[in-house]
Amino acid sequence: MPSVCRSSLSSRAIFALFKFVGAAEKYNRSASSFALFALVLKGKEDIFTMPGVEDWLNRPLDIVQGLFDINNKKCSEKVTEYFSKKLEDKDSLEWVPSLNHTSLHLLKPNTVVRFRCMIQDMYDPEFYLGAYEVVDKSSGQVTMKSGMFQDLAECSQNQRLNLESSKNVTLDRQTFYCVPVPAETEWVKQAFTEHSCCQTSDPSTSQSSRVKRALEVDDLTPSTSQLPVPSQTGDHGADVSMETTDGNQSEKRSRMSEVTSQRSTTSVDLNFPLSGEKGPACMVKVYDNFESFRLNDVIEFIGVLSVDPELANVPACNHNGGTSSAIDGADLMEGIEEQAAHSPPPSLVPRLHAIVSHKLQHINPLLPVSLESDEGKTFVQGMMGDLGSVRDQLRCLLQQLLLGDALAADYLLLNLVSSVYARRDVIALGKFTLNLIGCQESGFSQTLQGLLSQLVTKSHLLPLSLENMNSLRLTPKKDYTANRLRSGVLQLSDRTHVLLDETALQPGQLDANGVRNLAAIGNAISWQKVDYDFEFHKTEFKTNLVFLVVSEGKSMLPSDSQIPIQPKVLPMSDAGIQTGIQRMISSGSVNLNRIRTYLGVIPFIQYNLSEEMSKIVEQDFVDARKADPSQMTQEDFHSLLVVARLLSVSIGQTSLTREVWERTKRMEQERKLRLKNTASTR
Repeated sequence: MPSVCRSSLSSRAIFALFKFVGAAEKYNRSASSFALFALVLKGKEDIFTMPGVEDWLNRPLDIVQGLFDINNKKCSEKVTEYFSKKLEDKDSLEWVPSLNHTSLHLLKPNTVVRFRCMIQDMYDPEFYLGAYEVVDKSSGQVTMKSGMFQDLAECSQNQRLNLESSKNVTLDRQTFYCVPVPAETEWVKQAFTEHSCCQTSDPSTSQSSRVKRALEVDDLTPSTSQLPVPSQTGDHGADVSMETTDGNQSEKRSRMSEVTSQRSTTSVDLNFPLSGEKGPACMVKVYDNFESFRLNDVIEFIGVLSVDPELANVPACNHNGGTSSAIDGADLMEGIEEQAAHSPPPSLVPRLHAIVSHKLQHINPLLPVSLESDEGKTFVQGMMGDLGSVRDQLRCLLQQLLLGDALAADYLLLNLVSSVYARRDVIALGKFTLNLIGCQESGFSQTLQGLLSQLVTKSHLLPLSLENMNSLRLTPKKDYTANRLRSGVLQLSDRTHVLLDETALQPGQLDANGVRNLAAIGNAISWQKVDYDFEFHKTEFKTNLVFLVVSEGKSMLPSDSQIPIQPKVLPMSDAGIQTGIQRMISSGSVNLNRIRTYLGVIPFIQYNLSEEMSKIVEQDFVDARKADPSQMTQEDFHSLLVVARLLSVSIGQTSLTREVWERTKRMEQERKLRLKNTASTR
């Protein structure tokens, strides 16, 4: 992870770590933890076969406490091992509720949930009590409890937290701000929803009375004042009792009320890269292997849901209604934007304590999760013989869209299956940005986007209107006041298809922001990189985006290939084109799911150029240069190789053949001739 994403802790950030946040737990875990511990000691039950599904899904913190009682310092590893084993079965995973398609109010707090998301930002490390001591007020009995995978330290009414205990353990965890996968298409969302077996119900309306305290590192000087007790108002225990200690605290509390009031009137910016996105953002807290995560990674996190309203409190507020002695009220006011960004209401931005995580190669629900696994390799191998027929179906669909233009359909198909597979210095190998020329109006872009959104897993239409270019933020920018990364339209995950509609550009003047945005798009197309703005410097982030540009004439943007559209049938309205496409789908002449599977598999097919074909290709280049150097430049030769590779894998061939090479040369020759003729008629 680049260092710029994990900046050093400022004094304000350090003070924010030493805080109380009061919140309530929902279950008394002591009895079940003891029962689990006793059974394991007696050897009557294997740790990985108990408790049942209801327990590990609905009461995961009981499992954590039980494993903590047995393993103590190695608790984190054992918890991950336990839940990983439980989730090995695909059916078990489908019983885990998903934040992506389940309303948050239907999910029970402190239960196991999953979240398919993109890491949008990475916050500073957070310190918390990984283990803490609880003392029974009557008997004086001491109990150690685990603070992992939760925000709240808990004890019953007749217990107290011993913050001065030498046995308390402070640990750190990393917080990621995650958003639903940008540009994810509706058919993908629907497929994941249908695959889910879980049933959710309204959370229980009763809870036992519980003392609550944040697990993040507290005041420098522990207080023995009365801790707040939640009133019996439902699951979240939103109301708490406060105790005033002196007159000075009253003044501080008044200042705190002013801060809280300001925060409550400020709308929460969920920081989605694309406007109009649906689904909750989530603050994911990770306990191990921090360095394995990168900005813009697509991850499925499985962990414990935390949604207590107290998590949105001003961090520096302690449970007596005043501020921490270590933090001055002025400093608190100064950091109001950072506090608002890092402590949003859990009803909008829930917290998820990750136990298991999977970095996703793709989000295609029709494919195995990993194509590198034995199951994935077997699946791809089984598809190879069928790729040619599926390709023909896709080509027919695209030809219908392009009014019978078979050559343009061939190039559009190559664009859809393209993907960066390697980098040589600054060159991204495998990218294939296509410019479709001859699109008269933006209605065609809408029709094209409508078809793409039915085929690929991630697709976004960006009209290059003057207003969009001048007003949108395309590249992410660091906001040091709020200590967060403000997202931009180009902060997208790998293999997102971006349709750039140049027909929407009207006459007018680009302002400074418009010029920067145009340059950013050009750099993303040419080099597959986006420069994130960190105010005092720019940091380069590599991308793997599939760009398609539609324009009336040759685009002002760079591209790897341009082709004018030449209709072979009488022009028809956009509605007529859409009707024809839907007729092909509904008649069964094309199978959408087979095409979706095809487009998911092709970018992962391994390709090589044999020594024999290398000699043939090199000789053809030499001969073409001798005949006419102007007709075979290095750029032309590179384009031939790119098209040959994409054409080979699109028909399921892992190496270049003489037949495909000759077909590639004919395609490129016809395309160049079409470009020349189009230019001469303008």
